[in-house]
Amino acid sequence: MTIRRALGKPPGPAALRVGTDVELGFSDLLANGQAVGRADGLVIFCFGPLPQERARVRVTAVKPKYAVAEMSEITLASPLRAQPFCGVFGACGGCQVQHLAYAGQLAWKRDVVRGALARIGGLAHAEVRDAIGMADPRGYRNKMSLVIEQRFGRPQIGFYQQRSHDIVPIDACPVVTPQLNAHIERLNAACDDPATAPAFARALHVVARSARATGQSVVSFTTALPDEDLGRVAAALLERLPGAVGLTNSYDPSSANAVVGRNERLLAGQPQIEEEIAGVRYRVSGGSFFQINVEILERIFEFMKPGLTVPRRIVDLYCGAGTFALYFARHGNDVLGIEESPSAIAEANENAQLNGLAERVAFHPGRVEDRVREREGREALRAAQIVFLDPPRKGCDETVLEAIAVAGTPNVWYLSCDPATLARDLKFLAAKGYALGVVQPFDMFPYTGHVETFVTLYRERPASATRVEEAFENVPVPQWPADDDLTRSRSASEYPEFVIR
Repeated sequence: MTIRRALGKPPGPAALRVGTDVELGFSDLLANGQAVGRADGLVIFCFGPLPQERARVRVTAVKPKYAVAEMSEITLASPLRAQPFCGVFGACGGCQVQHLAYAGQLAWKRDVVRGALARIGGLAHAEVRDAIGMADPRGYRNKMSLVIEQRFGRPQIGFYQQRSHDIVPIDACPVVTPQLNAHIERLNAACDDPATAPAFARALHVVARSARATGQSVVSFTTALPDEDLGRVAAALLERLPGAVGLTNSYDPSSANAVVGRNERLLAGQPQIEEEIAGVRYRVSGGSFFQINVEILERIFEFMKPGLTVPRRIVDLYCGAGTFALYFARHGNDVLGIEESPSAIAEANENAQLNGLAERVAFHPGRVEDRVREREGREALRAAQIVFLDPPRKGCDETVLEAIAVAGTPNVWYLSCDPATLARDLKFLAAKGYALGVVQPFDMFPYTGHVETFVTLYRERPASATRVEEAFENVPVPQWPADDDLTRSRSASEYPEFVIR
């Protein structure tokens, strides 16, 4: 079959068709792992190639403004190409960029943030710093959500395929913690044991979380209704899972796509594990919102530490189980946390008691959008020196950003897991008189297209206004292990924008 070549100019009037083979160069990489090239004036999306590579591809779909292709062969490889280390990479939807060397992933994620700020936020001149990564970016995920599918008369355990609800059966996963990885093998074996097989008959998902500090884990089976068979074999199943301290039944999922149910009952052991990070103890359940990468969470804490040297009032919006609020309080700050989830608020209060910080933190349940419009919320924002935002992927509602701007809170610290919604929200705050300080990406999710970004903003003031302090002045940042310049630690003097006003 003839291979057409795309050399940057449209090769002629003939349009691409499904089944056409074409060789072309690729210039970009999307967050979902698709590389971006051009042929016949159309953008072509294809999994497999990397930027600066050439590849032969076969067109599988043609739309009015773009086409989709499958890779046949790399004809010019990037020096940043790496050998994937997982046998189901490319089928499983969990990882998107195992074929990109880790230094390349960090540089790419920095550029993703930079591009979003320029394109969406109108912040083309923002300085985006090198992404801070891991010493060893495998075995980091402390939470996994397995899919259970009845196939050929036996439950199959796996993850979803890329862009599909079809299952990829697995017997191991190299990016989850070693303890959770061992659980996968034991769960597969339990499917074939008559003593534990009933647990899987009506299961939709198995969600497990582990703790680095204690080696504990909790496991939850999601079912449509409370499962009595699961209850009868729960103790036997728990014994099969080394380090597991509890097994629960999550049921009544809100939709067909929900991984956990709206209700949960304890079947064996205890429902929580205990983790410790930077001197703060946390008790969390399997379904809690808690960062999945403890090493990077610790690095975010250390990065924030120079801004916490003087006690202040902090409002923590979307506070979850109190992850950041308790760290702030441990450094002498008075913190108000607001969170919609009642179960998260209960865990936050329990964790405050666990750490002896109940006098420094207060956690209020309710939608952040509603709370900031109430009198108490407005007064809290006016009294705060820092508002900390860690919203879900959709970002902040304009109501929240408007309330912060109206209150005139002098400093906003924003931790985002989505560069696009981050850029949108920064644009709004910039229009309300906030100046951009530090933009620091963190690699919370190695081998994926996700990037965590910490941003500081401060209220612009007249030139004659007195600056309270420079938080990073002469404060060293801890030395973190690194094997390349992209993960190097930097001294505090390199962050003059990180100021408290």
